[in-house]
Amino acid sequence: MITYSIIQKSQLEGALRLDAEYFQPEYLEIERTLMLSKRYKYWKDIDGRFITGPFGSEFNVENYIEKGKYRYVRGKDVKEFFLLDNDNVYIPEKDFVRLNKYALKESDILVSVVGTLGNTVIVDSPILPAIYSCKSTVFRTKEVNPYYLIAFLNSKYGRKLLERSVRGAVQTGLNIDDLKSLPIYVPSNALQLEVSSLVLQSKKEIDSSKLLYQQAEDLLLEELGLKDIQFEDDLSFVINSGEVKTANRTDAEYYRPKYKEIIKILKKNPNDVLENCFYIIRSKNFLYTEEGDIGVIKTKQLGKQFLGFQVENVTTNEVVDTEKLPTIQDRDVLFASMGVGSLGKTNIYYELENDNQFTIDSTLKIFRAKKEQKLLPEVLSVYLSSEIGQQLIYKYIVGSSGIISIYDNYIRELIIPILPKSTQQKIADLVRQSHESRKKSKELLEQAKSKVEEIIKKG
Repeated sequence: MITYSIIQKSQLEGALRLDAEYFQPEYLEIERTLMLSKRYKYWKDIDGRFITGPFGSEFNVENYIEKGKYRYVRGKDVKEFFLLDNDNVYIPEKDFVRLNKYALKESDILVSVVGTLGNTVIVDSPILPAIYSCKSTVFRTKEVNPYYLIAFLNSKYGRKLLERSVRGAVQTGLNIDDLKSLPIYVPSNALQLEVSSLVLQSKKEIDSSKLLYQQAEDLLLEELGLKDIQFEDDLSFVINSGEVKTANRTDAEYYRPKYKEIIKILKKNPNDVLENCFYIIRSKNFLYTEEGDIGVIKTKQLGKQFLGFQVENVTTNEVVDTEKLPTIQDRDVLFASMGVGSLGKTNIYYELENDNQFTIDSTLKIFRAKKEQKLLPEVLSVYLSSEIGQQLIYKYIVGSSGIISIYDNYIRELIIPILPKSTQQKIADLVRQSHESRKKSKELLEQAKSKVEEIIKKG
C-alpha cells in the first residue's frame, strides 16, 4: 500500500530537509505526538554536551592490544542499552593518555553515527577506563536522568526519530546538528525514576548473569587443576622429526610447549574425545530468502558467553527441508570452526531465550549430546569457551591471517574432560541460571521501553 504525506511549505523551511523519506507519515505522527504533549525539549536545549569521537587517523587499529586496562569502544560494540562485552579490544596506555579528551565517563550516552546507525547505549563503570571511536558521538548531561534518556532513545519514539535523521544514500550517517534537532520527551523526575529503575534492575541481572557464568568456569578449571595456571610462551623450542611425521604438520604453532603441558594436565583426569560424546552436525552453503520464519545464525551471532539472536539473514522451511539443513535444538552447543576473530567461539542454545527457529551457516558446527550424555552440553560450552579450551583449539588451526579454520579431524579428536556427574550438574545449573538472568534482563528493558511509550501516550 502506497503511503504519502502532504507537507506545508513552512514545514520544509524549518526542517532544512527536502527528501521525502524524512516526511514519512509514521515519522510525522511520532513528531506530532511529542509536540502535543508539551513535555518535550529539543536535544540541543537539554543542558549537556555533545562530543564527537576522534578522527580515524588519530589511532591506528593495528595498535590494538589483546589484553589491557584501557578499552577502545568501536562502532560495532554500540548496540542497545549496554555495550557489547564479548569481543573487547584495548589500546596502550600512551594512546589512552594522548586521546584522554575522548575518555568516557559513567552515565555517558553513546550514539552510533556511522555504520549501524542510531544504536544508543549508556556507559557503566566496569568498562572504564575507555575511549571511543569516530563512529560514535557522546552526550553527557545531568539535567535528565541518563537511564531514562537511554530508555527513551531505545523506545519506538527514539528509534524512529534517530532513523528519520539519517542522511545519505550509499554512505549514510548521523551528524550532530541532526541529533540536536531531535525532540526528547522529558517527563517529571518521578516518572524518570520509574523508568530508570527498570533499566538499573536490568543491569543488575546482566551483572548477575556474568558472575554466574564466571563461577561455572572457575568451578570447571578448579576441578581440572587449571585455575589461574600460567603457561610460558617459549620463543624457541626443539621437536624431533618423528613428531612432525606423525602429526603431518610443519608449522611451529602446533608444537608450542604450552599445548603439551595443557594436554598433559587434562590427561591426568578422566577424559575422552569430542566425537565419542557428541554428534558433530554440519551445515552447508545455501541461498537465503528475503522473507522466512527461520533465522540463520552465523559466527557474528556468537559471543563470549551468549548467542545473539538479531540475525541478518533468514530462510524458509522449504529451503531447510530441501537442502537438509540442521535446525538448532534446545541445549545444542554452537561452535565457530572458521573465521579470523571468530574461530573457537562457543555458545549453548536454550529455547527459553527465544521462541523462533534457527539454522546455521557453513561456518558453524552443532555439537549435540549423545544419548548417554557422558558430558553435559553446558560443561562442554564452558570448557571450550575457557582460556584452556581456546588454547587447545588454536593449536589445531590451519590457514593464514586471511582465512583460518579448524579441520573436522581435529574437532573430532579434541580432548574433553569427563568430570564427576555432581560437578557437571553444578556447572550446568550455574550456566542455566546465568541464561535465565540474561532473559530477565531483556524483559526488564522491554518493560522500560513500554513504560516510556505509555507515559508519552498519556501525555
